[in-house]
Amino acid sequence: MATSMVAPDRRRFLKVGAGLIAMTIMPSGLIVGEAWSQMPRSTQPETFATLVQMSRDCYPHASLDDSYYVKAVETLDQAARASEADLALLEDGVAALNKAASGKGGDYKSLASDADRAAILTAIEDEPFFQKVRSNLIVGLYNQKDLWPIFGYEGASADKGGYIERGFDDIDWL
Repeated sequence: MATSMVAPDRRRFLKVGAGLIAMTIMPSGLIVGEAWSQMPRSTQPETFATLVQMSRDCYPHASLDDSYYVKAVETLDQAARASEADLALLEDGVAALNKAASGKGGDYKSLASDADRAAILTAIEDEPFFQKVRSNLIVGLYNQKDLWPIFGYEGASADKGGYIERGFDDIDWL
């Protein structure tokens, strides 16, 4: 009685094996938003996603894609990599946001009401966590050259003689 054994297909074996290895070593928590996906390097994925939502709530621009806010939050994530104190400030701050939001029906980023999220932020606006995120956003968000045309900013003008002769009043959206 001869048994007929099919020789293993090497390609299939490698494909299945690579998939299993990738699933085993890949960290969970990949953040997926409207138009971005980013794996934070120091903060927890939920913390990173909450910071993106908080950034949008602090400086709301409906016409901006989440990717611009992600880029600004990446700066905070990098700082947290270099400083245990910064990491603790961000993680603890997001935990406090989520605790404040729990009375309204969920975690901070999942609250449907902009007014509820704004009320939570207003309550903590004097705290170091809020000030750290807010001050990072001023530079991290608005210093992205890709955004300048959207806001009507033409860039630095000192090397071109200043704004007086170069359209200081040509912004049409104010």
